[in-house]
Amino acid sequence: MALPPKPLAHWQAELAAGRTTSAALTEQALDAALHGSEARATFIAVHADTARATAHAVDGLRAAGVPLPPLAGIPITVKDLFDQQGQVTRAGSRVLEHAAPAQADSVVVQRLRAAGLVIVGRTNMTEFAYSGLGLNPHHGTPRNPWDRQTGRIPGGSSSGAAVSVTDGMAAAAIGTDTGGSVRIPSALCGLTGFKPTARRVPLQGALPLSAALDSIGPLARTVDCCARLDAVLAGAGASGLEPTATLAGATLALPSTLVREGMDATVAAAFEQACRAFTEAGARIVEIDVPEFAELAQINRLGGYTAAEAWAWHAKLIEARGAEYDPRVVSRIRRGASINAAHYLELESARLQWISAVERRIAAAHAHALVLPTVPVVAPPIADLQDSDEAYGAANLLILRNPTLVNFLDGCALSLPCHRPGDAPVGVMLAGPAGRDADLLALGAGAEAALAALGLGAGIG
Repeated sequence: MALPPKPLAHWQAELAAGRTTSAALTEQALDAALHGSEARATFIAVHADTARATAHAVDGLRAAGVPLPPLAGIPITVKDLFDQQGQVTRAGSRVLEHAAPAQADSVVVQRLRAAGLVIVGRTNMTEFAYSGLGLNPHHGTPRNPWDRQTGRIPGGSSSGAAVSVTDGMAAAAIGTDTGGSVRIPSALCGLTGFKPTARRVPLQGALPLSAALDSIGPLARTVDCCARLDAVLAGAGASGLEPTATLAGATLALPSTLVREGMDATVAAAFEQACRAFTEAGARIVEIDVPEFAELAQINRLGGYTAAEAWAWHAKLIEARGAEYDPRVVSRIRRGASINAAHYLELESARLQWISAVERRIAAAHAHALVLPTVPVVAPPIADLQDSDEAYGAANLLILRNPTLVNFLDGCALSLPCHRPGDAPVGVMLAGPAGRDADLLALGAGAEAALAALGLGAGIG
């Protein structure tokens, strides 16, 4: 048994009408979380007792006629980066196995609890969130729901978050996104993922990878699901989208620089279909040159913010217990040791100039958003990457490439599934500058409707 693949609005209506209970939904989610084929690799911890207690409390309050937040009683998961009082925040690592339990909830967990959401458990991830592939040698790697027999990567770093939703262990999940860690697993697993402007959701109580780039967002079934959860995370309640969201009259800028390089045939075909769906819905797609995109690799040549800031957090821990890290993670963190204050200040200055230049190009095109493939390839087999550092490194760079552009821009972005049902999952990304979150979500709803009109975008599950 598993939670059926329905959007949050469906469960909200079912609970409000008394056609189901939070206890019933939670038992379905827990059954999958405890007994599903990917359960062990999906979770670091399952909170069966507290989830059941929360669900029964919500049901009791609802039965008594007590007004409840809109999403109260719906099962959800959180990534193993967020502090929960009394739980150890391991970040998918063995290194923190015996760390002291958190003394308080992170701000994100506080807001989820205040919204009445039922936290099923803490999901597995790439160790310390430092990869876009989702492999974890300590706790295992949950297999992508597509072509499970082959065993393909789920994408990372929020790997368990995505699989917890595709496999009915939760109605939605909360992840983090430093270089694509919400959008990549969403794209590869057939879900919708939203990366908000970083400052929109407080990071307090979330174990950091890079304070300059970290952001917190949802992985879910639909754009409306993401909007409802984003409102909770941002402290704005749980409002949904306006039903009139449309693409008619919108201008989408398609970068001619970098973002379509290395596309496989499946992604290329799906992306072309998505663009056709958008134009048929009334959007105008214009190609623009963004040479700054090609310059980012040089700007980050020493490891960028991620290596510098990860090294600052991990240096003493690596000195004491470096041998216990995933070798592919610790090697990337160690790059930060060579980044000095002058390099970091140079990076800060370069980023400000880069953001300004990219934003000017978007404005000059009168574009409402950028449109690009989320990831240029379909999910590769786990076996191809496990035993080859060269293959792992090449795949990681390619899969992170497009999402990372938006993090460096300090922007917001939405990944939407654009494949046909049964095909390999492919994501199309809409992205905009900082602070355009509400507009981007509304645009995303229109894009989602346009894709559906052509029979595209059906998630797995």
